[in-house]
Amino acid sequence: MADPASSHAQPSGATGVLVLSDGTVLWGRGFGHIGSAVGEVCFNTAMTGYQEVMTDPSYTAQIVTFTFPHIGNVGANEEDVESQVESAVGCIVREEVTRHSSFRAEREFGQWMAAHLKIGLSGIDTRALTRRIRMSGAPNAVIAHEPHGNFNLPLLLKQAQEWPGLEGMDLAQRVSREKQETWEGGRWQLGTGYSEASREARPHVVAIDYGSKDNIFRNLAHAGARVTVVPAKTTLEEVLALQPDGVFLSNGPGDPAATGAYAVPVIRDLLDRDVPIFGICLGHQLLALAAGAQTTKMFQGHRGANHPVKRLEDGIVEITSMNHGFAVDSATLPDSVEETHVSLFDGSNCGISIRGKKAFGVQYHPEASPGPQDSFYLFERFVGMLARENA
Repeated sequence: MADPASSHAQPSGATGVLVLSDGTVLWGRGFGHIGSAVGEVCFNTAMTGYQEVMTDPSYTAQIVTFTFPHIGNVGANEEDVESQVESAVGCIVREEVTRHSSFRAEREFGQWMAAHLKIGLSGIDTRALTRRIRMSGAPNAVIAHEPHGNFNLPLLLKQAQEWPGLEGMDLAQRVSREKQETWEGGRWQLGTGYSEASREARPHVVAIDYGSKDNIFRNLAHAGARVTVVPAKTTLEEVLALQPDGVFLSNGPGDPAATGAYAVPVIRDLLDRDVPIFGICLGHQLLALAAGAQTTKMFQGHRGANHPVKRLEDGIVEITSMNHGFAVDSATLPDSVEETHVSLFDGSNCGISIRGKKAFGVQYHPEASPGPQDSFYLFERFVGMLARENA
């Protein structure tokens, strides 16, 4: 492989660079945090919600390429942050970030990125990069920003090549809460912000946090649940001691098989005790593993807010928001598991239910905000099921 320092001349004014593990070097203009970070390069097709994407823990150790060219033009605010823990390390955009034009903005996107230690790179042909990912898979890379344009390309290439990648990596422990907490917030409304959750007697949901988005808990509370959030490695005994009416399995980053080493035994025991369970994204994959299925690393993954999913029970198509690089392998589903939803993009599994149990999961994000709202009913279905059991 050619030395990137000699085969890729740095253009004038370049203050940012993306170095892929195969030696490809893409020059651009850096913004946000000054420094470098390694991760997997993926792409997201959503036209809105870039701040929610950048604070979703499911993007931990990833560099997000936005296919929509105008990212950052509505600025940033603290209300749209999905989580305060680790998430995407950087983003790649086509057009230079302009001044914000939203009454909700509290600061410029670049300022927000710098404050949250995230590196941005503009001026990249994101269409070409996206096509490369679609044809060759998601590559490992280093993204770097240095205002004077001083880069050690051989060192950046070495870092990209030595990074092991997401397969086999358990990231849930890095982004999970460290201690139990009672969830207080409700859903957001323009002009009033986030409401407070009702304190009336409600079904109790214990939510296991593998790298959750806060809007999931808001929607559980809005649907009528009292929510207690617990760390990823909470034991079965600790979960049962909270006397849950149901257990929720959250989204999160990394390889579900790796996280499953400690999560699956707990979920399997909960199933044996007929505890109602609802899982989203990584939680869906962990539920499938506990039921005897397998997961697999996807070639390019699903990330965006316009993914059509067919609900098999009635043929209705839901437009969904997705963010996952691993998937449940439909061919490995045992007879005890019913496939309930499939992607209309590639036919991959997007939902399951466990026969004879009150347990189901979906691969997509019904809580997406902003995003499609076709799937909000799943929170009401889960909480309603618990309420009927308590009636």
